[in-house]
Amino acid sequence: MSDPATHDRIAKLVADHPVLLFMKGTPLFPQSGFSSRALAMLDRLGVEYAKVDVLQDMEIRQGIKEFSDWPTIPQLYVKGEFVGGSDIMMEMWEAGELHQLVNGLPARAD
Repeated sequence: MSDPATHDRIAKLVADHPVLLFMKGTPLFPQSGFSSRALAMLDRLGVEYAKVDVLQDMEIRQGIKEFSDWPTIPQLYVKGEFVGGSDIMMEMWEAGELHQLVNGLPARAD
């Protein structure tokens, strides 16, 4: 089990950002196809989102899997709730549910 401080760090990140993606790599250099696909969906939605590169912090990388009880990365959180990984995001995208989930959240400023 990860240490309580890591759990608290993750909980604060999730609480502080309406849309948060835990991913491998960065938006300019994603380190997995799944992270790249998740980024592409969020970019197409045009919503403002925060990113956490789990490759830069091993405690977060392990801790997020325990926090969500989900074994893979990327992981998307919207409004403090765990949504899922890139496969679930894709299913929700195709059904229009991902659009509805982020409806009303601030748009990206770029």
